[in-house]
Amino acid sequence: MRAARMAPCRLSLAAALLLSFATVACAATVGDALPPLPKTLPDLSPDTVQSSVDKTVAGLLTQYHYRRVKIDSALSATVFDDYLSALDFSHSFLLASDVAELGQYRDKIDDELRNGRLDAAFAIYNLYQQRLLERTRRISEELTRPFDFRKDETYEADRKKAPWARTAAELDEIWRKRLKNETLSLMLAGKDEAAARDTLRKRYEGRLRRAAQSGPEDVFQIYMNAVTGAFDPHTSYLSPRNSENFNIQMRLSLEGIGAVLRLEDEQTVVVELVPGGPADLSKQIRPKDRILAVGQGDDGAMTDVVGWRLDDVVDLIRGQRGSVVRLQVVPAQAAAGSPGTVVRIVRNKIQLEEQAAKSQVKTFVRDGVERKVGVITIPTFYIDFAAAQRGDLDYRSTTRDVRRLIEQLQRERVEGIVIDLRQNGGGSLQEAVELTGLFIADGPVVQVRDAKGKVQVENDPDPKQFYSGHLAVLTDRFSASASEIFAAAIQDYGRGVLVGEQTFGKGTVQTLIDLGRFLPQVKDKLGQLKLTIAKFYRINGESTQNRGVLPDVALPPAFATDEVGESAQEHALPWDEIPPTRYKVAGRVRDGVTELKRLHEARVPHDQPYQDLKHDLEVSMALRKQTTVSLLESKRRTDQEASKSRMRTARGRVIDPDSDDAGDAKKDGPDPFLDETGQILLDWIDLRAGRIAQAPAD
Repeated sequence: MRAARMAPCRLSLAAALLLSFATVACAATVGDALPPLPKTLPDLSPDTVQSSVDKTVAGLLTQYHYRRVKIDSALSATVFDDYLSALDFSHSFLLASDVAELGQYRDKIDDELRNGRLDAAFAIYNLYQQRLLERTRRISEELTRPFDFRKDETYEADRKKAPWARTAAELDEIWRKRLKNETLSLMLAGKDEAAARDTLRKRYEGRLRRAAQSGPEDVFQIYMNAVTGAFDPHTSYLSPRNSENFNIQMRLSLEGIGAVLRLEDEQTVVVELVPGGPADLSKQIRPKDRILAVGQGDDGAMTDVVGWRLDDVVDLIRGQRGSVVRLQVVPAQAAAGSPGTVVRIVRNKIQLEEQAAKSQVKTFVRDGVERKVGVITIPTFYIDFAAAQRGDLDYRSTTRDVRRLIEQLQRERVEGIVIDLRQNGGGSLQEAVELTGLFIADGPVVQVRDAKGKVQVENDPDPKQFYSGHLAVLTDRFSASASEIFAAAIQDYGRGVLVGEQTFGKGTVQTLIDLGRFLPQVKDKLGQLKLTIAKFYRINGESTQNRGVLPDVALPPAFATDEVGESAQEHALPWDEIPPTRYKVAGRVRDGVTELKRLHEARVPHDQPYQDLKHDLEVSMALRKQTTVSLLESKRRTDQEASKSRMRTARGRVIDPDSDDAGDAKKDGPDPFLDETGQILLDWIDLRAGRIAQAPAD
């Protein structure tokens, strides 16, 4: 059995890995015989190659990163704080006195980066390891004693911004409540107290065993991602191991469950789903969901993965096509302390067909007359580059597929078309530009500005307008990158009505740099640097970065902007603007936005599915803000039952998650926000045709 390694860290989004590979690692499960705890942890030190890579990365960042940040004392302080946060995000291992002692490095990291020194990185890590060892012993002792669940007390689950504990006794009390909370959560999931405490003991002792197997490369990866992340959240260092995994992802060797993950607050969090992947098709996993445990097959023991290193969780989840993996998942909507549910997924190869654009016809009845609206759902902006390079005449791409679907919808005599970009995280820039070209005659689509200030304009390559009919675009907070380029261009040209949520705000361009190019004398693989080198700007001059694209008609959000999106990321590049490029507005949507909002607001109070979904999203958002949980067992059980009795939502359908048909309901069913978007499009059509009288301006 391969022992899993672990280094406690929080990786940036750019370092997240796609679970799509064809091997599976074994891991210790609850109930396995475990080796004794280590009595000491070795002090780690860097090797000469890591020192060279450190200096090389620092040079590349200062020369080529879009932000042009200087390596100075201000950057040093930022890296110091971020590195401590990566190691001890919850302020639960280091004491205030430790942080004060380590403060000697706060203004020295910039000098070390310039000189290729890693003294601060390893000194900080080694002290953290020592505190981890000491705390694990105290945890094991605490877990030998039962908890009093009749005592009415609370625990603050979110400690990211909490002050560091001043004394060991103060930290002991924090951990007593934390362990009591975690024990209670496991009890609510079905374990008795003794089994719950045993699970936690093995969780934390296993974490220490994995930490004991950490090597210099683990320290280096955590530290370098603190350095790169200080420039922006999409710049990251990929170790040789992670670099190979990333390259497998880019080669589209897509066998697995199809999910991008990152480590956040000791838990594995879903960042995004690969369209058409098993996780996406299950409709039981969503971005921001948390994975607590993993089981192999239909009856394999569940392995607790809280506190695990991300790439070890990846090894455990990925596997051969056709095999089953079970995940204990806590939905993003759930309140702190929720036990989660088990989701069964069959690993499979992700087919391009499953990622392809699809269409449907929605029928609405207005004044006794049936009205048809076409819907084209685009999960990602894709192109089969290999087939295109071979010269295949029928290669697949977003633009080609949408063109075909438009023709089919026109034969169905739809009055207008909705482009659904919800949860579309982007993809090919070329396809975003060419797809926009289907809806405009000609002109610019997006501007790209590099670090030197040079602006390049990407233009519609086809001077013909393929579809000139009525159009709406539906977005949500997970519509990002290429989706935002398309949505922004449609809005700037006035070609269609934008409906939904403010988009993600990912308006930057990255490139991958092989670090071996700069150190040819080193024979070992050195990994890669993923570097932000440019920003996207709308044709009106506004950046899509950070702010995203704002809809003309807003629908209720699923997440607050400080929860999901670029604005929720540490050190995200700011919104700004450059001069607009020349373009000709093709439509007059803006003239009707006020009236469209009025009609929408008058209609939705009478749409019960819409109101149910809106209420569910509001409740979920409120629950997520409640980070203080009760440690009184009777109250927690009452709260859990009350939560279960609420109706949960999955892609627009309100369902009971414990019902027998919950799985089927999650895959198919009404979609109130899509339906309302169709209604808004019909409003626009009727306004243009004079069938609705526009209210006089105030």
